[in-house]
Amino acid sequence: MRRGIAATALVAALALAATACGGDSDNGDKGDKKSSGELSGTVTWWDTSTVGSEDKVFKKLAEDFTTLHPKVTVKYVNVPFGEAQNKFKNAAQSGSGAPDVIRSEVAWTPDFADLGYLAPLDGTPAVKDEGDFLKQAAASTKYDGKTFAVPQVIDSMGIFYNKKIFKEAGVEVPKTIDELKTVSKTIKDKTGKTGLYLRGDDPYWFLSFLYGEGGDMVDAKAKTVTIDNPAGAKAMTVVKDLVDSGAAKTDATDGWNNMQSAFKDGKVAMMINGPWAVTDTYAGKEFADKANLGIAPVPAGSAGQGAPQGGHNLAVYAGSKNLDASYAFVDYMTSAASQAKVAKELSLLPTRTSAYSQPDVSGNQIVGFFKPVVDKAVERPWIPEGGSLFEPLKVEYTKVLTGQTTPDKGAKAVGDAYRKLLKDWK
Repeated sequence: MRRGIAATALVAALALAATACGGDSDNGDKGDKKSSGELSGTVTWWDTSTVGSEDKVFKKLAEDFTTLHPKVTVKYVNVPFGEAQNKFKNAAQSGSGAPDVIRSEVAWTPDFADLGYLAPLDGTPAVKDEGDFLKQAAASTKYDGKTFAVPQVIDSMGIFYNKKIFKEAGVEVPKTIDELKTVSKTIKDKTGKTGLYLRGDDPYWFLSFLYGEGGDMVDAKAKTVTIDNPAGAKAMTVVKDLVDSGAAKTDATDGWNNMQSAFKDGKVAMMINGPWAVTDTYAGKEFADKANLGIAPVPAGSAGQGAPQGGHNLAVYAGSKNLDASYAFVDYMTSAASQAKVAKELSLLPTRTSAYSQPDVSGNQIVGFFKPVVDKAVERPWIPEGGSLFEPLKVEYTKVLTGQTTPDKGAKAVGDAYRKLLKDWK
């Protein structure tokens, strides 16, 4: 569903207002290039990375940009990931307080572009060596035939496991859901610990099970809702059975912190997570010896192993008062050199092919594991409503896990919600 008329009007309004109400900086500095071509002014960047681990690295990298452009000031703002999407929309719609650059989750990019909130980047200094980007990473930056963002990191999911607990229980890493249940029971019997922490308040963690049963949220090409087909209902049944059987524990609130704490403290043997969680996981007492952390593919469902494609892009606000410096900032932050630094410090996967030949990337074991997973990851639908698909799924996924509804009813309710959202879809 397009919002063409509203978006067109907004673009026009932003174009007229750009010099008056652009980014967060209200100091009147429009940041134009000097006659010498030198960049100046302020670039406000909203970063959505994890506070306490990722944010320090990204903030330092952003600050290093100013050593190349000393007359540019980078205003770094860390915005909680769960708040950033709506906060940016509200600021862009009002024409006041939006950043010059935002770190956009891949599903947000087509949404923001459809609303007219992002500056097209084709032909600008923000997009250099476009052919160097991984094909699947670049796909999330396109909308309506134009480029509206530059891919910064790409990711997927795997199963993290505690090697000491596995050794104590005498078990091997599970490759299938049935093996996951068996391994979890053995771990419980021999160590008293729960096998898996299953995050219950974020449906992104459900996608590996959905794909593993051969399902998907929607079929974007056919404009058809698929979440409530037999595969979707089966996936709901699978996760519910993991909880009911005792193979997994879950909760409906603060799932991230509870999951991380339980795993880092050795209270559970496994969790499903992505490369963004590695740095924080190493901070746990169980992983003072980093070698104790094992990572393997998510156990396969009846249709095979599946994992979602995730990641983040950098996008420029259409109303930015300092487009030239913003373009240069995006180019710098997504360069192969910058991506290699991020991989070294955080084990996040680069989006540029050339970065993988750099020593800090090629020698990183975490990157080495996740790269083949990313290569086979299932692309999410790059549609404006892609990010909005998660809220209805979150509601019913949580209800299923906590016994408030059945898997069949939960899947049907999500499908009904999707058809209301995607009005012209089957």
